[in-house]
Amino acid sequence: MKTEYDIVIVGAGPAGLSAAIAAAGSGQSILILDNNPQAGGQIWRSGPIFPTPPLAEQMYQQIKALPNIALLYRAKIVAAPFLGQLLVELENDSVNLFYKQLILCTGARELFLPFPGWTLAGVTGAGGLQALIKAGTPVKNERIVIAGSGPLLLASADTAQKADAQVLYIAEQVHQAAVRQFAFQLWRWPAKIIQALSLPYRLYQPDSYVIEAIGDKCLERVRLQTSRGVIEIECDRLACGYGLIPNIQLGQLLGCTIEDNAIIVDEYQRTSQAQIFAAGECTGFGGSELSMLEGRIAGYAAIGQSEKVKNLLSQRRRYQRFADLLQRSFTLRTEVKKLARPETIFCRCEDVTFAQVEDRSSWVDAKLHTRCGMGACQGSTCATAAACLFDWSMSNSRPPLLPTRVKSLMAMSTSSLNQK
Repeated sequence: MKTEYDIVIVGAGPAGLSAAIAAAGSGQSILILDNNPQAGGQIWRSGPIFPTPPLAEQMYQQIKALPNIALLYRAKIVAAPFLGQLLVELENDSVNLFYKQLILCTGARELFLPFPGWTLAGVTGAGGLQALIKAGTPVKNERIVIAGSGPLLLASADTAQKADAQVLYIAEQVHQAAVRQFAFQLWRWPAKIIQALSLPYRLYQPDSYVIEAIGDKCLERVRLQTSRGVIEIECDRLACGYGLIPNIQLGQLLGCTIEDNAIIVDEYQRTSQAQIFAAGECTGFGGSELSMLEGRIAGYAAIGQSEKVKNLLSQRRRYQRFADLLQRSFTLRTEVKKLARPETIFCRCEDVTFAQVEDRSSWVDAKLHTRCGMGACQGSTCATAAACLFDWSMSNSRPPLLPTRVKSLMAMSTSSLNQK
């Protein structure tokens, strides 16, 4: 397979696809990499009963018609031995890819905070529930409670209802006043109002949060704190998510500047590394519209189309104001950070309890003394939870970024020797 490209884009979600289309006019060779089996990212994920959204389908067709764009799915970036090079693990092989310019569109993941019962079968993240349903998990007639914070709760509820589940309750942890203030400012973005009205907002209950998931071997009911007091709801599934956290690990590994857990970029989406750009939710959460605009800006900037970039800056500022409003409106309350009991499992992979982690002084100290974050997921859940709950800074990323095959590590070693 071809291993050298002018532009490599990591991530085939809205930002990555937009960046590829914008850069394609230059005629330069472009490769889009994604760890998933198909394009679209979480927001455009399709499945047996969920067709591809029209806008996504339109972009897929545009890309198929452009001969200088290649796509590589199920591609896991293991390391970046040098600037200009990525070690990528495929299903049955590994390959060293070389680029002149790199655009990071690595998206975000859910913030999933520990509470009693959160490891019971039937308890997932809010975005996790969406992914399961879109992948074909049957939820027809199942009773579902959705909890946490932010717009993803309504989107998850909508997905569940379209799959014929019974959504019983949507618990939003922020107070009613904050939700009302957020809603009153949506007139600046009319499309957002239309989108919100199409979602199951009547089930949405502010000033509510999960206290405990209860069951023997699987979930049986959920205990919630509400403005009316503590209530219990019998249910089959609980989906709980407290917002999104940018995926910055690759950016960290490449030496990009990170602040507030996001990759820092300038108005051209350039990172602190000269040949690397970043766009979408790895630079901060703001919705698909902002991600697509940032992707287009990064694509045009990568091929030197400064005038086209400038024509998009005012639109980006408009959607960035919406992103800032989201950030202010859905700040986590103190109570949801104090739900875990001493015996609550904190690291699922290594069965480390909350008490074991709470006694440590830093993330590195926790890893050394408890193996927290050293399991198969490499801390994708517990590391972000620790940063939120204990205000710990996370250590820099090191290769391999993900659990990988020895053969892939050998490929990285061989490549390093060749460079020398």
